[in-house]
Amino acid sequence: MKIKRSGSASWAGSLKEGKGVLSTQSGALSEQPYGFGTRFENVPGTNPEELIAAAHAGCFTMALSNLLGQNGFTAERLDTTAVVTLERGETGFSIPAVSLTLAAKISGIDDASFRKLAAEAKANCPVSKLLKADVTLDAKLV
Repeated sequence: MKIKRSGSASWAGSLKEGKGVLSTQSGALSEQPYGFGTRFENVPGTNPEELIAAAHAGCFTMALSNLLGQNGFTAERLDTTAVVTLERGETGFSIPAVSLTLAAKISGIDDASFRKLAAEAKANCPVSKLLKADVTLDAKLV
C-alpha cells in the first residue's frame, strides 16, 4: 500500500524581503503566509520547522497509540511536543536534532513497559525514520 500526501509552497521576492505561502492537499493549510521573519525572527506565522515538529509529534503519538493497542492498553491521553532545532553551520542550515516530550496517562501500564513502547514508537514512526536528525525522547506517565 502506498499513500501519497502533498504540500506546496509558493514564494516571491528575495530571501529577506520576499513572502511565501504554504498549502496542504487536505486544505488544513491554505495559502498560509510564511517568510524570513516567521522562520528566523519569531514573527507570528508559520515556518517549515514548526510544521515538521507538528508532523513528528503527530506521527509519534499515533505510532505509540498503535503499539499500546497491540499490547492491550488504551491511552486516556497522550500529549506530545516536538522541538525542532534549526542550526547554522559551516555548510549552511541544518536540523541536527528533534526533541520529543511526552506526557501520557495510561491505566494499568508499568513504567518499564511504557518506556519500551514509547522508545519503539520513536524509532519506528515514519517521520522519525525520515529525519536524519538526532531524535530524542523524554517520556513520562502522569
